[in-house]
Amino acid sequence: MFILSLTYVKPQEEADRLMEPHMAWVNEGYDTGLFLASGRKVPRTGGVILAKGERTAIEAFVARDPFAVHGVAEYEITEVALTRTADGLDTLRH
Repeated sequence: MFILSLTYVKPQEEADRLMEPHMAWVNEGYDTGLFLASGRKVPRTGGVILAKGERTAIEAFVARDPFAVHGVAEYEITEVALTRTADGLDTLRH
């Protein structure tokens, strides 16, 4: 599993202008099965996405995010080898 942590590097207004295409990109991530969960950081300095798949595929997909393309946010991608999960979340360990 991967934690995709994005941090805004430009004013929030620029992120707001790109929010619609960014959310279309997020929806595509769910549709393709890469994304498991996502949301905004609090306070709103960026967001976090939980993803699964091959690192190269995730890196390529992240590079297509309108926030990344337009330099609004930077991504930190962290791979996590889960060894334990709560009941019902067993599939996250694969």
